[in-house]
Amino acid sequence: MTRTGLTDTIAAIATAPGSAGVGIVRVSGPAALAIADQLFRGKRRPSRVEGGRFLFGTLLSAEAEVLDEGLCLVFRGPHSYTGDDVAEFQTHGSPAVLARVLTQVVQLGARPARPGEFTLRAYLAGRLDLAQAEAVLNLVNAGTEMARRQGALGLSGALGQRVEQIARSITRTLAAIQAMLDYPEEGVPDEDRLVPLAQASADLRALLGTAQAGQVATRGARLALIGRPNAGKSSLLNALLGYERSIVTAIPGTTRDYLEAGLELAGVPVTLVDTAGIRETSDEVEAAGVQQAVKLAEHADLILALEDGSLPREPLPTPLPPQARVIRVQTKGDLPLVWHDPQVLSVSAVTGAGLPELREAVRNMLVGDSSRAEAWLTTERQADAARRALQHLELAHDLPDDLAGYELEEALHALAELTGRDIQEDVIDAVFSNFCVGK
Repeated sequence: MTRTGLTDTIAAIATAPGSAGVGIVRVSGPAALAIADQLFRGKRRPSRVEGGRFLFGTLLSAEAEVLDEGLCLVFRGPHSYTGDDVAEFQTHGSPAVLARVLTQVVQLGARPARPGEFTLRAYLAGRLDLAQAEAVLNLVNAGTEMARRQGALGLSGALGQRVEQIARSITRTLAAIQAMLDYPEEGVPDEDRLVPLAQASADLRALLGTAQAGQVATRGARLALIGRPNAGKSSLLNALLGYERSIVTAIPGTTRDYLEAGLELAGVPVTLVDTAGIRETSDEVEAAGVQQAVKLAEHADLILALEDGSLPREPLPTPLPPQARVIRVQTKGDLPLVWHDPQVLSVSAVTGAGLPELREAVRNMLVGDSSRAEAWLTTERQADAARRALQHLELAHDLPDDLAGYELEEALHALAELTGRDIQEDVIDAVFSNFCVGK
């Protein structure tokens, strides 16, 4: 995708599938305005108006059949989203209308756009760096306020600015080392080597500290509800959702298979997974459910480990994964409690007591201090580049100057990959293949 067809005129429906009040067909490339002239009839021809203007008129087929009435918006390169000339046709949002307009545009010389090709062109034209391009995808897919905010911040270039600040500190140290190699009698003052290197390392660690929160904000998190039978897992799931999603009975072992439900908890998109009660059992079906619950806990981003507060405490027969992040929850807080533990959060699915505190605990566990950061790493690709940059910085700290210079250059290359200034073509293809057609 990155090597061929970049000078073609491309077109796609830019609005979501289904009926709507308004739909958009987007055309970009050197023939965009010529195609608009043939398709659109208004008081002025699209090719005769300056960029940033819109026209009202009629869209006609090659046989002069009226396809629809609507608007034609004109954007002229290089001051458009893609850097090319762009025409956007806003019509009624009928799928039939949009499909017919797109068909006509293709007949007039455009080709159907590939997934993410409009944003790819924006990246290749220098309108966006790669982190901003990924933020476009995050913003399109944002399902919560937190995800929207991070998408908007990423699109603003906040992450790229933070990376550039780190790169400047590394460059300062690298320049001092290179000067010393040319003039060894001068040496390298600490303020030119150690201070900026320490600052860059600290900034990178802080940036890496946002990676988990950034990925949670964009892809969501899986929360496994784990506990013995009748510990209140299904009741808590229903209480958090606000409606009855899972069957609740007094009979132990009701939940044999797992059940999922999505919601937003304190701004974090999560999928709650209600699992079978964990206990030793000779029932083959229930035993399979218990094994599945343990596997789900191993792969969850966070475990809510539930214990019935109205009964004596009893450890699970199967221990939780040692590296798991766990919030321990005492359920049935509306009943007389037989044990108390200040490290365990008490809730009641009946009265709602403790649920706000539980939501906040989930948010803190998944996002933590990153909520105060202005730019997050939102993809594993970004996090990997930042980790490699930090590794090179840590190696450079204790090496002789000539070897340290090499590690600093490698750190700068890794940071350049993060923003897309120095990156292999297959990585670019992988990034844009996740986009929808039309963006």
